[in-house]
Amino acid sequence: MIAAMSATTAAARRARLRADWTPPGPRAAAPPELAPAVDETLDALSGDWCLFQLRRGHRYSADDLLVAWYAGEAARRSGLTVGRALDLGSGIGSVGMMVAWQFPDARCVTVEAQDRSRELAHKSARYNGILDRYDIRAGDLREAAPATRDFDLVTGSPPYFDVEAGVVSDRPQRGPCRFELRGGVEDYCAAMARALGPEGRGALVMATAGRARVFEGAAAAGLRVVRWRPVVFKEGRTPLIDLFELAPGAGEPPASEDALVLRAADDTRTVEFREIRLHMGFPPGAA
Repeated sequence: MIAAMSATTAAARRARLRADWTPPGPRAAAPPELAPAVDETLDALSGDWCLFQLRRGHRYSADDLLVAWYAGEAARRSGLTVGRALDLGSGIGSVGMMVAWQFPDARCVTVEAQDRSRELAHKSARYNGILDRYDIRAGDLREAAPATRDFDLVTGSPPYFDVEAGVVSDRPQRGPCRFELRGGVEDYCAAMARALGPEGRGALVMATAGRARVFEGAAAAGLRVVRWRPVVFKEGRTPLIDLFELAPGAGEPPASEDALVLRAADDTRTVEFREIRLHMGFPPGAA
């Protein structure tokens, strides 16, 4: 029964892909006995890789895709060879796995406090065939993040909201993914600074309303913002999130990039966002 479920899931996923498109990047192992439980889904990620998620829990979003992409761009711009990568507060593993997909020779470490999220990430890592280079560690990033100063790339997608700013969801995973129950962006900056090697690069995504906190948190941790880019979800609207590239030490003033617009006024994906998605292993399509 499990094998049949897995085959059905894989067949359904292939049917959603364009017949003239071959997924780029490393192939998934996709063991036939590995299938989503009744409360889970198995969803397409980069290329041939997939991600297990709870149907009614935290699910990966454009924020995760963009911070993984921006991290990859930061590494390529600076000429980094990514041998070691770290994802802070990694949740179900979406950012960490998209980094691992971009850099097939990298050994990746993730730090996550929630048991259920780590279980899903482990299942996805096994599905994608990367358990030999994907180390999922338990703990609060404020204490459990490596302080080795030897990582080439460090990523983070911090929660955006103070616990006083709204009602914290009681659904699995959702509360800590949105609300600062285990620290905010300042703690991510501090953990990033302790992990990054001297030539390393970090990437964060943060709500635009918290932009000043990123600059202040980076400076307090001994990091500099190399560049940052606002993200507009639909043409004509104001930015909701920002992407940041960080590095250790002092340097030139940060470069402010033009806004990345994800959807045009007619709600189709913009040319740049389609190119980003293709680069990150998602199938072509203008919708």
